[in-house]
Amino acid sequence: MPSFLVRALSERMKLPVVDETSIDAFLAQEASEPEHSLLFFTGDPAQRSESNDVAVVMPEILQSFQGRLKGAVVARDAEEKLKARFHVVMMPSLVVTRRDEVLGVLPRIRDWSEYMEEIGRWLQPGTPALPPSAGPKVEINYSGKGASA
Repeated sequence: MPSFLVRALSERMKLPVVDETSIDAFLAQEASEPEHSLLFFTGDPAQRSESNDVAVVMPEILQSFQGRLKGAVVARDAEEKLKARFHVVMMPSLVVTRRDEVLGVLPRIRDWSEYMEEIGRWLQPGTPALPPSAGPKVEINYSGKGASA
């Protein structure tokens, strides 16, 4: 269940809530829409108080980049299924995309200047997309050899 601030963000800003079945349609660029998107992975606001902080900042980011970014909130029950695709490791996170390409991820709450600098850089023409996620970078295996009880 989203927090009051996350719910208010979605309702007040008229931001769609996307899931694994609607994300591709949202990311597809309509002629009248910006090609870049800002996706909000909230995490559980009861466990991650920074989710509310990011919910307060997101409208300001969208306003600062008005006409260059469209925003959406990722449905809580879809976050686990979409995290790897969008390079999200920590929540809350804001993800900047160009259509379906991930350009960058900003986890947790940040200083305002960092949002402006990073997002501004990612919105530049020719910004390279992050490579597709290859899954976990570390795999731990335990064979049990040499272990004593």
